[in-house]
Amino acid sequence: MPRNDRIIRQWLLLKTLQRPRGATIEELVKSLPEELACHPRTVRRDLQALEAQFPLYTDWVDGHVRWKLVEGFTNVPALRFSATELMALVFTRDLAKPLEGTPIKASIDSALVKIESALPAEAEEFVQHLHGWFSAGIGPHKRYAEHREKIGQLARAITKKRTIEMRYYTAGRDKTTRRKVDPYRIWYAAGGLYLIGYCHMRQDVRMFAIDRILSLTITNLPCQMPLGFDIEEYVRDALTVMRGGPQIDVEMCFDRKTSAWAKDRVWHPSQKAVLDKKGCLTLTLQVADTPELVGWILSFGPGVRVVRPAALAQRVKSQALKIAQQQ
Repeated sequence: MPRNDRIIRQWLLLKTLQRPRGATIEELVKSLPEELACHPRTVRRDLQALEAQFPLYTDWVDGHVRWKLVEGFTNVPALRFSATELMALVFTRDLAKPLEGTPIKASIDSALVKIESALPAEAEEFVQHLHGWFSAGIGPHKRYAEHREKIGQLARAITKKRTIEMRYYTAGRDKTTRRKVDPYRIWYAAGGLYLIGYCHMRQDVRMFAIDRILSLTITNLPCQMPLGFDIEEYVRDALTVMRGGPQIDVEMCFDRKTSAWAKDRVWHPSQKAVLDKKGCLTLTLQVADTPELVGWILSFGPGVRVVRPAALAQRVKSQALKIAQQQ
């Protein structure tokens, strides 16, 4: 059984043990969802593993052995926050705004409400003052409040390892298709949420914009992420989101003015940045050759020149001419 399944199962067992009456082995077995069902012997081994980290004990009640979590351990004791810690928590909420509508954002909001309700009036006033001198900009992003139910369905499908059926709108081809997808991960990048999963229609792992999933249904078909598949490796060649094109070596030269703000940013994990004596930046990186790459280069305006490859330089020039002709 995969290690992740064991960890999830033990976490669910702990949640059951938090009940005031605890639970018997049989009750713990029944509390597990179908996809994590196991033999009572497995639950006993899980409990032995948990005993090494959590204060568990057994109690004999009505002729049955009940496992329990030591009273008082289910509630975290009151915490005292420093001024800088309070500031960090406040701006965690701001930075998480692009995740509005997701379970993650809901949990962050819930935790911060509990923290704020426990603060004295002086601390609440201090938090308000923080907003007066420090703000967090989150940049362009999509809104996901209307996709809340859809994101919840995807989270359940990933947890239960079930294939989904969905209607998906492909913007590039202006076409809606029906697909079966084995969901692997929800990925956040460039202000948007994406589903990474195996597409049965394309017979390949693909990335789907969640806001363009028009409808979806969780099937009873089990699925599994292939052993050795690395999500981080999969998205590595993308500049921000688009991937799948041939990987190319790109070299660009920036003028001094543009170099001043471009030199200290991490644009891609593969980048190598060299600043000459005149303060001009030369940037090289290995990325997928996609339309996204051309748009990114154009965003620097006249402050950048593509040195190589020549074909990319020509595409950038062609797109720039088209833009100029439309003005």
